[in-house]
Amino acid sequence: MLIAPSMLSSDFSKLGEETIRMERAGADWIHLDVMDAHFVPNLTFGAPIVGAIRRYTKLPFDVHLMISEPLRYVDDFLKAGADIISFHLEAESSVHETLRAIREGGAKPAVAIKPKTPVEAVLPFLDELDMVLVMTVEPGFGGQSFMEPMMDKVRSLKSRGVFVEVDGGINPQTAVLAKQAGVDACVAGTSVFHAPDAAKAIASLREGNGVVL
Repeated sequence: MLIAPSMLSSDFSKLGEETIRMERAGADWIHLDVMDAHFVPNLTFGAPIVGAIRRYTKLPFDVHLMISEPLRYVDDFLKAGADIISFHLEAESSVHETLRAIREGGAKPAVAIKPKTPVEAVLPFLDELDMVLVMTVEPGFGGQSFMEPMMDKVRSLKSRGVFVEVDGGINPQTAVLAKQAGVDACVAGTSVFHAPDAAKAIASLREGNGVVL
């Protein structure tokens, strides 16, 4: 599995240094959680911050828009250096238009779905996207517990050949469940950034064998 450390769990006063630390620890992608305090009850950062840390690494930027009007801000995140942009199916923007804007802008489009959203809701858009992000916690805050029933969504999507990422509550134990379900990429926050050794933490998650190295 690919491992995408979430900067939501980093030291915000050292975002550049934290990005470099994750790259050196073996991260595959850098995951950036964008929240607007409207779509979710939390506020993080926007495109200017993404752009500011872009120069610290060449790793793909996996930008997760937890905002009400993603289409309105797609261009900003493309200019900031996003390589993958996921937005929520439950947001207010047209799904078709937002997917098209992301792809035409040169990034890979993805759709995210909350735990209460059935997997069937995303099926009409599979031909237009490169990835589905299955939330394994309620979006908005880090440190929540992994929802194992969401693995049924993963298995359903994998049966259709979809590239699937999961986000929320990922640790060495839950990474085992993710890998067994066929997950392609895991977002990990506290289990990487707060680990004594980030490189060992990432290696353990990638193997998905439940072992803390």
